[in-house]
Amino acid sequence: MRKLFALTSLISSLSLISPLSAETFDLEQAIERALHSDPRIEEREYLVDAAQGLLQEVEGHGGWFVESNAFVGLTNQVDGNIYEGGTCTAAKCELRDDKYEFNGLSPWFYAKMALIKPLYSFGKLENYSEAARANIDIKGGDVRLQRAATVLDVKRAYYGYLAARDGRHLLEDVDKRLQSAIDLIEGWLEEGEGEVKQSDLYALQSGQALVGKYHAQSATLEKIALDGLKVVTGIGLEQDLEVADRRLRPLPEPEFSLSELKQQALQQRPEMEQLEAGLKARRSLVAANKSESKPNIYAGLGGVLSYSPGRDRLDSPYISDPFNEGALTPVLGVQWSWSKGVQSGKTVTAQAELDALIAKSSFARQGIPFQVAEQFYQVQGHYEAVQKLELAGRTARRWMIASYTDFEAGLEKAEKIMTAMQAYVLAMTDYVQTTFEYNMHVARLENVAGMSK
Repeated sequence: MRKLFALTSLISSLSLISPLSAETFDLEQAIERALHSDPRIEEREYLVDAAQGLLQEVEGHGGWFVESNAFVGLTNQVDGNIYEGGTCTAAKCELRDDKYEFNGLSPWFYAKMALIKPLYSFGKLENYSEAARANIDIKGGDVRLQRAATVLDVKRAYYGYLAARDGRHLLEDVDKRLQSAIDLIEGWLEEGEGEVKQSDLYALQSGQALVGKYHAQSATLEKIALDGLKVVTGIGLEQDLEVADRRLRPLPEPEFSLSELKQQALQQRPEMEQLEAGLKARRSLVAANKSESKPNIYAGLGGVLSYSPGRDRLDSPYISDPFNEGALTPVLGVQWSWSKGVQSGKTVTAQAELDALIAKSSFARQGIPFQVAEQFYQVQGHYEAVQKLELAGRTARRWMIASYTDFEAGLEKAEKIMTAMQAYVLAMTDYVQTTFEYNMHVARLENVAGMSK
């Protein structure tokens, strides 16, 4: 025995230092791991970043910006001024007419730039910025919603695994007792002892086969739930995972009253915050679309530089030479682009979307308290059912053990064992299933009440 204990201790110590040793999570650790590794949460966090980028873009329209155009080209070379022969005398003063004659090529360097700062947009920038800020809040609500959904996924997989494992252990216990009874009947039939018949053996063997079927189903569900827990926690399907809880236990009954939970849901549910942000965004968009019919006032600095070294420069203030000129001036301007039909259509669309969201908000203020009440009553009903089924499971187990003991002593018939074992299996499997459902209803109640992480 000492050698066996020493060998077991050695194997355990080696498994602890092995890089392939199984990770062990309790429920809270599994939830924290999932919240930090779920790519669905990460995806929605990136969408928040995108919404912040949109706000930065909108606010950028209110700052300084540059409009410019520059190019290098070719133009006809020109010598002299605007008069024929280059001079203007009393006897001869004619304008030259060789514009389209080829006199050689000259490079042409051109640059045009405007440095502009919007001064007033009649509410467009302010309203679009407000809508962009509200959009950030909406995307942030999506992150909270996905975190809550991830928590539910973890609890479903965790409790589901415990329920399937408890069911498998239950069926293994019953299978062992059935096998012992079968061995006992086979011995009695072979020796001609006891008041048993061949039909008793067949009945027990049939029952054992059914137990084997349900055992296989429980083992399958156990593997599926465990793999689901691996996926949602992000440890990978190839990694071994163990749960810290030894069995599925019902959660404590929530202590909050229904009215408290309803009020909390209306205050803390991400959907309510999203609705408020959505209403703010839609109102801002309606105001911004109405402002689109008004101009933008701006100030800035504008300049142009055009140079062609193969052309003589004209310095007359009354003649504009596009190939050789330069100018720089401060500007104060009005920019206006308006189409009555287009602007009216955008305003009508924005107003309709706002009205639709207001209607949705009204329904949510009624629907959310109903969701809370539904889960609250489900929790109460399942909690009471779990208490009754726990008592039923204990008494059914005592019945099974007593029947089996009486059968071994030759005081009970085989069909009584089957009846007792069937009652025990039904009571315990119903208890395990109801406990799983109760725990999930508690989890959903926390979710609909806005209590999730």
